[in-house]
Amino acid sequence: MSEFVTVARVGQLREGRGQRHVVGQREVALFLVGGRYYALDDYCPHMGASLGSGEVHNGAVVCNQHLWASRLEDGACLDVPRLAAETFEVRVEGDQIQVRIPPPRSDAGLASRKANHENPREREPERRQGEKDP
Repeated sequence: MSEFVTVARVGQLREGRGQRHVVGQREVALFLVGGRYYALDDYCPHMGASLGSGEVHNGAVVCNQHLWASRLEDGACLDVPRLAAETFEVRVEGDQIQVRIPPPRSDAGLASRKANHENPREREPERRQGEKDP
């Protein structure tokens, strides 16, 4: 179970700008937009640049390395929606801005899923009855 961790205090963030914070072994980009706080993984899903140094436009942070944008609400990349920055729950307790980072996933489970995953490109092509090899 993950707990909330204080990363900043109310008044420390500028509207529409990000800040990078280290939470445990994770780097988190924290934003204030329209009075609401958002937290995303600090790495742009495109090439890994810091999202915390980007600017916010129309509800999305724009990475200042290659100008890709990720929605603050769900982390989805506007250019390639299947790519997304991980988002984190944020709450304000008194004057403390807190973020909940989930515990790391087990590599053993991931390795098992990868080992059992069949790569369709490695399969032999299906042939119709009587069809010869190319």
